[in-house]
Amino acid sequence: MLMAVLVRLYERLIWAASHLQSPFLLVVRLYWGFQMMQTGWGKLHNMAKVVDYFTSLGIPFPAVNAPFIVCLEFVGSILIMLGLGSRLLALLLTCDMLVAFITADHEALLSVFSDPDKFYAAAPYPFLLAFLIILIFGPGRISLDAAFSRFYPR
Repeated sequence: MLMAVLVRLYERLIWAASHLQSPFLLVVRLYWGFQMMQTGWGKLHNMAKVVDYFTSLGIPFPAVNAPFIVCLEFVGSILIMLGLGSRLLALLLTCDMLVAFITADHEALLSVFSDPDKFYAAAPYPFLLAFLIILIFGPGRISLDAAFSRFYPR
């Protein structure tokens, strides 16, 4: 008897949590997409500084990579907020954040096990986590990707 009640309660918990997935993914997309859009917007208006910064980090072809990354961060984050091409853009932005960790926050990256607080406090970390969530779980049902998939099934 008690076990049956516990199983029913657990099934209700699973049902409720499952229904929160799409709203959660929407919040992640909107909040972190907006934050990245602002970052891209700032870089867009200071392209020369971004090229100089990429040069100082030793990133190859900074005059080509800087505009690409700035456009990816600005336009890509707008599309992430809309939920359009989310997984592809999340993959590209995840790679962007990994490169940011490797080049600009290398010390924080190396301290992932020895001083995790330093790793978590690094600027790329929350973006990396958010884009990994979108990459792995997709944009959710509240997205243009989901709307288009209804009209154009696989």
